Amino acid sequence: MTDDAHRFTGMYDECRQRVWAYVVSRAGRQVADEVVSETFAIAWRRLDDVPEPALPWLLGVARNVLRDNIRAEVRREALAAELRAWTEGDVADEVTQRIGVLRALAALHEDDREILVLVAWHGLSPKEGARVVGCSSAAFRVRLHRARKRLKEAMEAAEPALPPIPAVRNLSEEWS
Repeated sequence: MTDDAHRFTGMYDECRQRVWAYVVSRAGRQVADEVVSETFAIAWRRLDDVPEPALPWLLGVARNVLRDNIRAEVRREALAAELRAWTEGDVADEVTQRIGVLRALAALHEDDREILVLVAWHGLSPKEGARVVGCSSAAFRVRLHRARKRLKEAMEAAEPALPPIPAVRNLSEEWS
């Protein structure tokens, strides 16, 4: 057995139960084995970075692995909710609504479209959008407000009889 393997085995034998107990106390038994395995996999990959005593370092790694797992779960849940929103309702109504939004966007001036797309589609903040179009953040916010207002007016004028659908309603809320 190499020195690294011997050191890792000793560390694992000495600390595994305490790392497992820590994870159980934070997240429950259902995730403990997975988190402990990932913690010791990281310890093996970074064995030269593991100080003596190893337990505090291992608990810090386990804490970070737990955080990463929670973040991943939040992202998965958000994606699942978004996918559910996209699949709810009648597809024909959704297509009709999207056509209405696209027509309303097409009716806007190119500058309004660009500002709306930068924020709603590309997810830029007003500060980032201002850098793209070459104006101050304050000017961008004013332009964005006016573009949203004109989009709303164009959508209301285009098809007032169509009810909003969840996915488009959420998009409208993002734009306002």
